[in-house]
Amino acid sequence: MKYVAIIANQQYEIEIDKDGKVRIDGDERDVDFLNLGGSLFSVITANKSLEAVIDDDDGRIDVMMGGHLFETQVLDERATLMMQRRGTQETGSGEVHAPMPGLIVEVAVQPEQLVEVGETLVILESMKMQNELKSPIAGVVCSVQVAAGQAVEKNTLLVEIRSQAGS
Repeated sequence: MKYVAIIANQQYEIEIDKDGKVRIDGDERDVDFLNLGGSLFSVITANKSLEAVIDDDDGRIDVMMGGHLFETQVLDERATLMMQRRGTQETGSGEVHAPMPGLIVEVAVQPEQLVEVGETLVILESMKMQNELKSPIAGVVCSVQVAAGQAVEKNTLLVEIRSQAGS
């Protein structure tokens, strides 16, 4: 099965064959992937063992790995073909939500600030790890909904960004 994963406006073609072999943009990768229960997974690749928290929420997939949050969109072959025919490729909204409950350690942006894709917006501490939540799009910060020291629940809206594409 073929998929397209969109991470930080970058597209990756992923192919998984019947034998479990994985190819990313045509390069074969040796990947061992195991569900440890719930949204916690073990990933072994390139002689590295990693833990990942993967949350699928209405087609948007958030992956927390190594203290970094990756907001992704994964499309199968049919969805990719339909988007190509419409001439659109959705790459994520300007809303940044808490991927898990935690404590806001730092807010690095303020309203009306220009931000680039991948720029740190908020640092969230959860499970004794500090996680940098980054901007999924380039644009202007519309609102900041949290402050340092505030406890948040999973899916709490933290920051809203208005895209500058086409403006």
